Amino acid sequence: MSQDMEVINKACPCGSGKPFTYCCEPIVQGQKSAPTAEALMRSRYTAFALGAIDYLIDTTAPENRRDDDAELLADQVKYTNWTGLKILSKDQGGRSDESGMVEFEADFETEDQSGTLYEKSNFRRDQGSWLYVDGEVEVRT
Repeated sequence: MSQDMEVINKACPCGSGKPFTYCCEPIVQGQKSAPTAEALMRSRYTAFALGAIDYLIDTTAPENRRDDDAELLADQVKYTNWTGLKILSKDQGGRSDESGMVEFEADFETEDQSGTLYEKSNFRRDQGSWLYVDGEVEVRT
């Protein structure tokens, strides 16, 4: 198999089962917007897995961005290996909704521990694009 075909067929980190090039890659690279809150959540997971810090900041609601976000995210992506994503539930967040919630579990490993990040994330649509607003987070080790 050629290297180009390997890249095209590489599974998306978000666990959708779709090839990365047709799933989260165009969203993370800014070629298209996430059509739903779940798609944004999946693309943000992928961005964490790949270290796409600018995308993570850009898709966070402006009122929840902090001056040190880039530094904090750089440390986090450097030391965390994301190993799996499971969508537990969602409420609204569809193509015609203005807000939504996605409940998920994301498995991770660091040098010191492995565990699962559980979160109920809140999203809103702003000028046609989905943004991550906030969430109830629990780390389970």
